[in-house]
Amino acid sequence: MNPDRDAVRDRYATAARRALAGEGTGLLAGEGDAERLGAVHYAGAEVPVEVTATSLGCGNPVAVAEVKAGETVLDLGSGGGLDVLLSARRVGPGGRAIGLDMTDDMLTLARRHAERAGVTNAEFVKGTIEQIPLPDASVDVVISNCVIALSSDKPAVFGEIARVLRPGGRLGITDILTDAERAARAGSVECLGGALTAESYRKLLRDAGLSGVEVQLTHQTGDKLYSAIIRATKQVVAMTAEHAGQVLAIYQAGLDTGQASFETTAPAWEAWDAAHLPEHRLAAVDSAGRVIGWAAVSAVSSRCVYAGVVEHSVYVDPAAQGRGVGQALLAALIASTEDAGIWTIQSGVFPENTASRELHRRAGFREIGIRERVGQHHGLWRDVVMIERRSSRAGA
Repeated sequence: MNPDRDAVRDRYATAARRALAGEGTGLLAGEGDAERLGAVHYAGAEVPVEVTATSLGCGNPVAVAEVKAGETVLDLGSGGGLDVLLSARRVGPGGRAIGLDMTDDMLTLARRHAERAGVTNAEFVKGTIEQIPLPDASVDVVISNCVIALSSDKPAVFGEIARVLRPGGRLGITDILTDAERAARAGSVECLGGALTAESYRKLLRDAGLSGVEVQLTHQTGDKLYSAIIRATKQVVAMTAEHAGQVLAIYQAGLDTGQASFETTAPAWEAWDAAHLPEHRLAAVDSAGRVIGWAAVSAVSSRCVYAGVVEHSVYVDPAAQGRGVGQALLAALIASTEDAGIWTIQSGVFPENTASRELHRRAGFREIGIRERVGQHHGLWRDVVMIERRSSRAGA
């Protein structure tokens, strides 16, 4: 049992039953609620008034996500189905809109709205946002409207979002955020409780392997509570030989800084390919499919005892630095290696490469020592900081 979730379910089931009976939802009852929440964000939307009247959200995620024709869209906590209906119309006959809700009465209400609106490319499924009942890499866009703030297990929600998004897929949601003071004392039953700070939201999304995270406050909805637009992208895909030229160009750009490796020239693809394991090769791509970073691993020994230990490399295009790409690559690499039973990822970093050291620290790596004067680089002897991450899941 989850008391918080049960309370949310009961509250919104009651709202759905009221709407089915033509009595309104009864949720926007506070002073000024109608000016900040719900239908006010859908001015001009070509949907029946009874549909917009059941919106309980804090924004318009369909506009935030810039839904396009032919896409598959998933709405988390779809409620009365407003955002699903709008998405279905935007994606057109070649697309698909899916609404996910845990409340039977809301699903009934949403299906009635879809039928009356004549929308045939929308569907509604029962489930929770912490365990989305859809296959891996099955949707192009995830939207949500003032729902994630309700969850008591937000890391699970963000992990599920990353799982169901296709490579290059995106998140475009609206949600309620708070400041640090209120976050410390908030409950989690209302859309006004359980809210994250902007900093926490960014961190959890990046920890889930999403990148390009944007958090923009739009308007105040209550005491130290704010509606926000949140965007992110699933940039990490499996590296293929088609990425070779771009991977090597990014590698060379890193070597040219003088802080990435003892190497000075990127090898030919054949040599790079032979030096890295065929598994756990990852590329971060932008919306145009251009590689903006990569990660890969090499075996440290042929001895069986080292079967679960690899040495890794991660490089980011200089033009894409500062956008969470490295963090997304490391998160995906950790997940990939742990799933394969690898228990230790290790590498060496020049002491002067403070950006890389901080990146790895945030990803759970520890510095275990310094090897002094390992070798010469451009005529100078260089030290190397040895780093490693020991999995608490694989090999435990």
